[in-house]
Amino acid sequence: MKVTATPATQPSSFFSHLRHRLPKDTGIFIVMVGIALIFEVAGWYVRDQSFLMNTNRLILIVLQVAIIGVIAVGVTQVIITTGIDLSSGSVIALTAVVAASLAQTSDSLSPMFPSLVNMPAVVPIGAGIGVGLLCGLVNGVLITRTGIPPFIATLGMMVSARGLAQYYTQGNPISFLSDGFTSIGQGAMPVIIFLVVALVFHIALKHTRYGKYVYAIGGNITSARVSGINVNKYLVIVYTIAGALSGLAGVVLAARVSSGQSSMGMSYELDAIAAAVIGGSSLMGGVGRITGTLIGAVILGLIKSGFTFVGVDAYVQDIIKGAIIVAAVSIDMHRNRKKR
Repeated sequence: MKVTATPATQPSSFFSHLRHRLPKDTGIFIVMVGIALIFEVAGWYVRDQSFLMNTNRLILIVLQVAIIGVIAVGVTQVIITTGIDLSSGSVIALTAVVAASLAQTSDSLSPMFPSLVNMPAVVPIGAGIGVGLLCGLVNGVLITRTGIPPFIATLGMMVSARGLAQYYTQGNPISFLSDGFTSIGQGAMPVIIFLVVALVFHIALKHTRYGKYVYAIGGNITSARVSGINVNKYLVIVYTIAGALSGLAGVVLAARVSSGQSSMGMSYELDAIAAAVIGGSSLMGGVGRITGTLIGAVILGLIKSGFTFVGVDAYVQDIIKGAIIVAAVSIDMHRNRKKR
């Protein structure tokens, strides 16, 4: 018997077809535009001025997004494997103070290492990224060799890295940094670094064996092992990459503010996780895209700047941010239940 489409089913088929043809991040991009427009309208209503047409504000949003975005690129890969990384913010503090201590000039009144002043910029940059990489490597080894859940392993690193940063500096800020070092944090450089990092790992996840294995591990770790994937090896690589990117973010942050402080990076790990989840990464694993994370980071930047613009109290902003994270996770869990 021949079945013909009824008028009631035709619109449904049309929208279903349209949804499949649109880019996967179209929905979250529309949400981003909607949020920006809401704050634009609120700006004219509350303050009688534009939110989007202020160049300085937009530059500040982009700079804030760049630091969080670099971390979020690494966190996204961790989340795809069903893991979590709570240590990013503390690793930023540790790498920032290590990099800053090696970037001091002879003008400093009390350099940490008097014999190592005026070093080439590549030395503190490499040292900072290297410390972050080492922290990520320790996370990966702990998780794969001891069976400690990622939550506990990275929680331990979060506490330890912050303590190491405080011990290293004795609570004192490190300043008088060289121009060569601080240049990577000035102007558009943080944004360029973020976009390059995002592009590299977008290609890596989408077009390389590494990406294929990362998604396979997150989709079903047992099947990944059976199919011959060295799961432990790739988990260590994922956490090492996340640590190295946190190190890079710490270096850029220290260069941007021309100082290294043990208090840097507070709650940055939560913002990075939020950016990844809002951008479509699933805490159940196997799902996540760098492009979505990029948009998620921009959404967080818009929300923070927008609420500040319209005069919402900072404490209320944290409450709303928490509600957004819970809502994003709830939507993700509901989507996964429907799939099952």
